[in-house]
Amino acid sequence: MTSAEQNEKQSLVGEEYEVEVGPVAHGGHCIARTEDGRVLFVRHTLPGEKVIAKVTEGDVDSRYLRADAITVLDASKDRVEAPCPYAGPGKCGGCDWQHAKPGAQRRLKGEVVAEQLKRLAGLTPEEAGWDGTVMPAEGDKLPAGQVPQWRTRVQFAIDEDGNAGLRKHRSHDIELIDHCMIAAPGVSELGIEKQDWPQMATVEAIAATGSQDRQVVLTPRPGGRLPLVELDKPVSVLRVEEKDGGVHRVHGRPFVRERADGRTYRVGMGGFWQVHPQAADTLIKAVMQGLMPRKGEMALDLYCGVGIFAGALAERLGETGAVLGIESTKRAVEDARHNLADFPRVRIEQGKVEQILPKTGITECDLVVLDPPRAGAGKQTVRHVAGLSARRIAYVACDPAALARDLGYFKEHGYKPRTLRVFDLFPMTHHVECVAILEPIAKGA
Repeated sequence: MTSAEQNEKQSLVGEEYEVEVGPVAHGGHCIARTEDGRVLFVRHTLPGEKVIAKVTEGDVDSRYLRADAITVLDASKDRVEAPCPYAGPGKCGGCDWQHAKPGAQRRLKGEVVAEQLKRLAGLTPEEAGWDGTVMPAEGDKLPAGQVPQWRTRVQFAIDEDGNAGLRKHRSHDIELIDHCMIAAPGVSELGIEKQDWPQMATVEAIAATGSQDRQVVLTPRPGGRLPLVELDKPVSVLRVEEKDGGVHRVHGRPFVRERADGRTYRVGMGGFWQVHPQAADTLIKAVMQGLMPRKGEMALDLYCGVGIFAGALAERLGETGAVLGIESTKRAVEDARHNLADFPRVRIEQGKVEQILPKTGITECDLVVLDPPRAGAGKQTVRHVAGLSARRIAYVACDPAALARDLGYFKEHGYKPRTLRVFDLFPMTHHVECVAILEPIAKGA
């Protein structure tokens, strides 16, 4: 028997199991066990259901198997018919919870956050200063069967025939679509799905919420030539270069204008901005309410992006206050310096936080905001930040596991959560956004 035949024989992909579904887990699935004790991570199901689960990944030696619920034998009371025709087993991988009522989605997300806090930080919700609720964004509290149109940035995958679609779950395969239900109106009105995109690999559509700016970012296939872009609305066009992965302007503005906390921010070359139209204001409000900045204080904004938290802090700290932002992406640093040019006591440094922060010579400050990438800040950065003796630290997190790990590190270095707030800024998916406000642990506590 060849090794290829042996691997094929050991694969369990396609096997079906009748299972009772257990608790939700981080990642948009629930946990179940087969009769012989195998662990299944099952998508398209809900806790308490009985389903037929079909294995999508794994072999006889895998620690766990991934599976889809292809038949529901006993449905949860929280189940609804998925509003989107492209949601379901083997289809688009963008939404995890289309089959759950909106309130149930938020409850499931809350259970995931609580489990991560307990397992990785040793904290109960009460110890984290959290009441257990996951708050919807303004305007998102809709009846079952209705879908918030919140996604202001959508990356469409393009097949070899030039048709637009979205990736299937954990796959390079493409589900062709004619409309994405969670796309914001500004994205949908561009009509990306109706166009042909010959020789393109991806087309990202961006609809600013702070202006009428619209943008598409084209990534050609190797050797591919750009098509003539004629969309339903005026739009700027950017291209991702094959050689260096850099983004370059083809025509129109190289940036979009966004609004947050009463200020306009330039976001250049397809750079990062919160995807939900309410996210920037929601997070700034939560951070400022938690930090309670005082005139004349010194603050750090780590992983500062285009400067939204630095700008909000500068407004509140006044002429005698100061803010230092650190950001690794060159274009974002340029944008942040442009966006905050009217604040003479704001400085933006370029580089990785763990490398730049020790070189600043700063030994203490009053306030810190951390908004790290999905992997979190990590031990080294947490240790350095905790050593600055800030009276309060705001930690903004898009991954509850990374947040919980870093909260555990902060606990080791003398900081505990004062409050934790959790926001459902990614409806229909398993993602949440968290804002933790930390303060020093009282001596003797």
